[in-house]
Amino acid sequence: MRGNGNRRKSSIRTAGKTLLSIVLLLAVAVGGYVIYMQANYYRIKDHTALAVENNQQAAVVAGTAYTVTTYNVGFGAYEPAYTFFMDTGEMKDGRKTQGERARAIDADHVLRNTQGSADLLRALDSDFYFVQEADTDATRSYHVDQAAMLANAFDGYGYIYCSAFHSPYLLYPLTEPHGSVESGLVTLSRYAVTESVRRQLPVSESFITKFTDLDRCFAVNRIPVDNGRELVMINLHLSAYDEGGRIRRQQLAMLNDVMEQEYRRGNYVIAGGDFNHDIADTAEVFPTEQKLPGWVYRLTDEDLSGGLSFVIPENSRKVPSCRGADIPYEKGVNYTVTVDGFIVSDNVQATSRVVDNDFAWSDHQPVQMTFVLTP
Repeated sequence: MRGNGNRRKSSIRTAGKTLLSIVLLLAVAVGGYVIYMQANYYRIKDHTALAVENNQQAAVVAGTAYTVTTYNVGFGAYEPAYTFFMDTGEMKDGRKTQGERARAIDADHVLRNTQGSADLLRALDSDFYFVQEADTDATRSYHVDQAAMLANAFDGYGYIYCSAFHSPYLLYPLTEPHGSVESGLVTLSRYAVTESVRRQLPVSESFITKFTDLDRCFAVNRIPVDNGRELVMINLHLSAYDEGGRIRRQQLAMLNDVMEQEYRRGNYVIAGGDFNHDIADTAEVFPTEQKLPGWVYRLTDEDLSGGLSFVIPENSRKVPSCRGADIPYEKGVNYTVTVDGFIVSDNVQATSRVVDNDFAWSDHQPVQMTFVLTP
């Protein structure tokens, strides 16, 4: 009996040591990973000069009509059936919804979707393009260089890449880690760009959010005009999921300040991209079986400095620019809204439209704007 008791005590001690070793190993692993993430976290400096490749020579002419298109290509993942793990929602019957995938389905899907996006943009034959979420080297898109694909598709355009998301290996979700990401904004121009500068936007510095949100920024591109002024074109991607709106207010304040300064200098100003906010009063316009998401916040001209205004798409009540990615896309079921578009200064006359391709290649749709610079 005494021998059996000693054996039981020995077994308990052994099990306890094993459990303690496992706990310590896990603690070391978690601690090491946190140190790795923190050591690799950085933000690109403000006012970083951007390279203009294949720069064109022509100047823009005041009084002539031009076109610019903005499109978030969603790292080549968001075909209609795709859902993203960070997107959540709720059906009107109360059912909670959440996307599943942290990566694109596979490399072939990324190539197909990116090529589809490039073909769609090329068919629009715009003079300028603002593209968001173009990966260059990312686990989530199987290291397909989408920015290079876009540059190759528009060989008659100047090409500018602006890094907007650079993260070390994100080990979440555990079933399909999002991995490491290098992604950014692509600007394409048929006309000469004399300077391109990356401006750093304010972002959340909370421990988790700073690793999962983008290194938010916008690219300021200067195009000469025949009357001696400049056309200042800003490619942007603002933050969403900003509880309380603190970051939104800071980002808008900075964007307003930059645009207002250029306008007061007599320049023409166009800012376009993914605002991640309802910019056309469409929050509750489109048929849906889902409730209004909590992240949707409306922006209006009242949020802009004097002399600046949003260009509301002419078909804004009929065609949305963005779909919820918490469930596979089905027209009339998913929540949809217009978050993509343009701001212009008062010396720019403009009209725009959302290009309806039924979300074939991304969870966004292009918005094309026709504009004339007032002589």
